Amino acid sequence: MNILNIVLVEPQIPQNTGNISRTCAVTGAALHLIKPYGFTITDKQLKRAGLDYWDKLDIYEYDSLDDFFSKNDGCFRYFTTKGRIVHSEADYPQDKPVYIVFGREDKGLPEKLLYENPDCCVRIPMRPTLRSLNLSNSVAIATYEVLRQWDYPDLGREGKLTQYSWD
Repeated sequence: MNILNIVLVEPQIPQNTGNISRTCAVTGAALHLIKPYGFTITDKQLKRAGLDYWDKLDIYEYDSLDDFFSKNDGCFRYFTTKGRIVHSEADYPQDKPVYIVFGREDKGLPEKLLYENPDCCVRIPMRPTLRSLNLSNSVAIATYEVLRQWDYPDLGREGKLTQYSWD
């Protein structure tokens, strides 16, 4: 099975990163954080959102985008409001590592990176008059689209009632 990699470039809001860490934990995705951050990893808000899952994460930290790219290879999909490919129409291959990459909440990804990789820039459709979705919501949408295409490997598909049985 291929492991999904979620990459946050210079995240600024600890609550978003905390929520994203929880998404990573429940889906088995690895979390890659690229500095500088707008918070410290020990921030109360960061851990509050994902505290009970923090020990279940695979987290990798990098000093810069260059540092990240020097240590990782695979299929990169850059999520951006400037993308020309709809996220659900992009291909997320299972035969190599897949990295879904998100930029800062206030600036997005560097435009030079997007310009140099036009076929890897994907967009979540939204009303054209509005700026963007919340980062943690975007990551959740993207994560579950990749996993849907992979047929939800190793994820539970059926819940159980606590007081009753459907059987």
